[in-house]
Amino acid sequence: MKIVSVGEVLWDVLPSTEHLGGAPFNFAWHAHNLGHEVCFVSAVGNDPRGNQALEQMTEAGLSTRFIGRVSNCPTGTVTVAMDPLGSPAYTIHRPAAYDFPVLSPADFEALLNPVPDWIYFGTLQQMSAPAHDLTLRLLAAAPSAKRFYDINLRVDSFTPELVRTLAQHAHILKLNEQEVSALRHIGAIHGESREQFCRDCLGVFQLDAVCITLGPQGCALLRGNEYLEAPGLPINVADTVGTGDAFSAALLHGIDAGWAAPDIASFANRVGALVASRSGGTPKWSVDEANALQSFAGS
Repeated sequence: MKIVSVGEVLWDVLPSTEHLGGAPFNFAWHAHNLGHEVCFVSAVGNDPRGNQALEQMTEAGLSTRFIGRVSNCPTGTVTVAMDPLGSPAYTIHRPAAYDFPVLSPADFEALLNPVPDWIYFGTLQQMSAPAHDLTLRLLAAAPSAKRFYDINLRVDSFTPELVRTLAQHAHILKLNEQEVSALRHIGAIHGESREQFCRDCLGVFQLDAVCITLGPQGCALLRGNEYLEAPGLPINVADTVGTGDAFSAALLHGIDAGWAAPDIASFANRVGALVASRSGGTPKWSVDEANALQSFAGS
C-alpha cells in the first residue's frame, strides 16, 4: 500500500548516543520495513544533523523527496532521559525545522498520484500552524485515503481543540494507557471500563477502530463491533523508544491486509516487543524474527 506519513523527524539525544527518531519518522521506517511505499513529509535544518538525517533515510531506502530544508531553524532534537524501567522522558526543543514543512506544487501532486491508501499523523508537529495547514490540505485533497492518528501526547505539545480536530479526521485512533485519561477529558468520554471507553471513542469520533497499547500487558483493540485484549510477550527491554511506532506500523499492516482482529493485535504486539528488545527507535528487524517471538511466548 501507499502511505503518506506527516510529522516530525528529529534526533533523540540520549545520555551516551543520538538516534534519528520522531514518531512519524519511526512509523515511516517500520512501515517501509514491512514492504510498503512510504512518502514521509517533514523538514530538516541546513545543519550537520539535517545532513545526517537525510543520509540515514536514503540508506534505509526511504525517499527524501518530501523533506524540506529550513535555513532559519535547526533540525529537531529531543533530550531523552530513561527511568530504571527503560521508559523514556522527553524534553522537546522548539521551534525546529519540522515545524515548517513546505511542499512544491509538483511534490504535492506527486503525493496524490496515485492517491495514498493511508495518511498517518500525530499531534506534536500539528501544534505548528504551517504543519497543521499542510496536513489539512492533504486530507482534503485525498478524501478516499484512510487516516491513522497516533495521539502520542507530549507535555505542552497539544491542546484539547487540536486533539479533537485530529481525532475527528481519523479512521483509526491509537493511544497508550497513560493517554486514556487525557482523551476521556478531551472527548467527554465517560465509559468506565477499557472496552466501554473504546466503544465510546468509536461513537464520539466516528472511527473504524481504536487501539490502546498496554506496555508489557499487550494491547486492547476495538475494530467495528469486535473487542479483544491481546497479551504481551516476555522480552528483555533495551529501551521503549520507538516501540509504539513499530506497533502502529504493524497494526496498520494487519488492518489494511484484512486480517482477523486477533491476528492484527498479536502481530502488532510481537513487532512492538521485538523493537523494545533492541536499542533505538529504528533497529533492524525482520518479520520472521517477530513471528518467532510468538513461539517463545507460547513455550
